[in-house]
Amino acid sequence: MKNEAIAPNGNPREAWGQALRRFDRELLRRGAAERTRQAYGADCGELAHWAAAQGLRPADVSYQVLRRWAARISSQGIAARTLARKLASARAFFRVLVEHGELRANPADLMAAPKLPQRLPRTLKAADVGKLLDRIPATTPLELRDRAMFEIAYGCGLRSEELVNLQLTGVEFDAEQLRVLGKGSKTRFVPAGEPALRAVARYLERGRPALAGDGGDGALFLSKTGRRLSTSDVRRRLRVWARHAAAQGAVHPHALRHSYATHLLEGGADLRAIQELLGHSSISTTQIYTRVESARLRAAYERSHPRA
Repeated sequence: MKNEAIAPNGNPREAWGQALRRFDRELLRRGAAERTRQAYGADCGELAHWAAAQGLRPADVSYQVLRRWAARISSQGIAARTLARKLASARAFFRVLVEHGELRANPADLMAAPKLPQRLPRTLKAADVGKLLDRIPATTPLELRDRAMFEIAYGCGLRSEELVNLQLTGVEFDAEQLRVLGKGSKTRFVPAGEPALRAVARYLERGRPALAGDGGDGALFLSKTGRRLSTSDVRRRLRVWARHAAAQGAVHPHALRHSYATHLLEGGADLRAIQELLGHSSISTTQIYTRVESARLRAAYERSHPRA
């Protein structure tokens, strides 16, 4: 599709519509995840609706205008984390306009992100993860699939999106590793332990053929109708097995990933190695697990030391 210039003196709604379409195409070109595209599009669409109602085009938005918008949505009582995401969306949107020569500077670059509360990820004890996995009987095709899927989720620390995007060809039994398509369409190789590979082998032998029937695409994990699973399917199935295991509180797939990273750190793994295994682009993202470990040690100190 041809890139149209955004008319500086056109109708504000038309100007925003053109800019939003360009932004979406750019996100697609860069391989942004579908959920990211939807969230950025919704956030910037909200800004566009507000600005256009005031007769403002994208080129008219200044730092002062963005401050008014941020103050307005803050007054509606949204969480600081939500405001931070909306500002990040606006920053990415205007960055694209600068790159295409529509703006000279990004007005969102001067916007300070709200201070976010430090929220440590929920982790499970190794024994609790083992109890959860062992309660999946692995008898029927769906049970075999779920056991393999959650053994991999914990044993390899994968995101839900990475689980459902796994291909049959991504399991390398001889090399004892998985080929994983991560964020930004980046491929990484993750070591897989014996329990995970054994569960996958049983699923491929006795589970997947029954789910695939005569067809089935190249996805590793299939639904009962033979289609590729969605991330909501993964969350739903984990909730089922968490109830079976009488797990304390809700267990989300990301809790298995967090537990994987925390248990690696507790076992002496190097933070840089954990960064690569998780597919984090920045070490600062991985450093949250040092705070998890610090919080655990602090709790142990307060329980155990007479002068804590």
